[in-house]
Amino acid sequence: MQGPDLLRELKRMVDELAALNEIGKALTSSLDIGEVMRVILERVSTLLKPSNWSLLLVDPATNELYFKAARGPGAERLLGLRLKPGEGIAGYVATTARPLRVDDVRSDARFAPRFDDASSFHTRAILCVPLISRGHALGVIELVNGAQHGPFTDEDLRTLSTVGEFAAIALENAQNFAKVEELTVIDDHTGLYNSRHLKRQLAQECARATRFGHPVSVIFFDLDRFKQVNDKRGHQNGTRVLWEVGRLLRRTLRSTDVPVRYGGDEFVVLLPETSRDQAVEVAKRLHDEIAAFAFLASEAPAPTRLTASFGVAAFPDDGQNPDELIRRADEAMYRVKAGSRDGVAAATPVASGTPLKETLTTVVSS
Repeated sequence: MQGPDLLRELKRMVDELAALNEIGKALTSSLDIGEVMRVILERVSTLLKPSNWSLLLVDPATNELYFKAARGPGAERLLGLRLKPGEGIAGYVATTARPLRVDDVRSDARFAPRFDDASSFHTRAILCVPLISRGHALGVIELVNGAQHGPFTDEDLRTLSTVGEFAAIALENAQNFAKVEELTVIDDHTGLYNSRHLKRQLAQECARATRFGHPVSVIFFDLDRFKQVNDKRGHQNGTRVLWEVGRLLRRTLRSTDVPVRYGGDEFVVLLPETSRDQAVEVAKRLHDEIAAFAFLASEAPAPTRLTASFGVAAFPDDGQNPDELIRRADEAMYRVKAGSRDGVAAATPVASGTPLKETLTTVVSS
């Protein structure tokens, strides 16, 4: 090996060791999947300089791959797209658990051109390695070059394979941590988040709202006369009703909303980037959905009908911090409870020197 070639190889080795060192730090400093993958892929991008790169993860429920992260021209259009098991170069690598280098996809029947169509990028060369843990593929890292950048090399494949081993460890650790964390914030009876998660999430949303000027609202509601369900139908059926309420909330709300079992038969819904008026409309919809739903439909002797009382409050107009916001929504809900039940009320903005209890206005009652 001549002098210039030796210097290039030494530089490559130094860069590779630096990248692996950064990845090692990411493994020990964070268990957030997004953060770990960001560090890994940024180092890969710096080291191997592909035109595009992407991280695809396996959906355990379907064995499909989906684009978790992507960078490069048109790459943002790939996010969320899915590959059937074995589809494309990435699908082949995930299925066989073997890394693959393709110098020209035009001569490889495994290439799936529909993703080029989606991103408007013209792929020529691909480097793809599996992320294997305990004999199972968690996903793949795929690097892509267009015609102007040329093919990858065997050294690139070796480097990416080493990174893939680190990435698989990081990904498995992060996923396991996420599963354990999820168990601590999910309510057993409803499948909804619990008040512990609400406290943390609401604090984050209020901080984000303060920074960017976005509204945040909460809905507090309580099932009317729920004790009668337990008394007449038994506690097991009462628990089933709570589970059915949880399913109804997940079906009705947006994916960005956070439904929570607050305690007993009380529920809270956190609505990011939602004004008070918009939150009132959501509360009305939930009010109508619950009133129309046949609870315990499969249980004799007949379905159970329920109503609920709702309170709505918005940050920052109705509360300057998370605790105050929840309290204002709770007070609005109790205004409905103290009246006819079965309705929706919203807290109005607090005027200077006005007691909180005097600022509630009923929006809907029936």
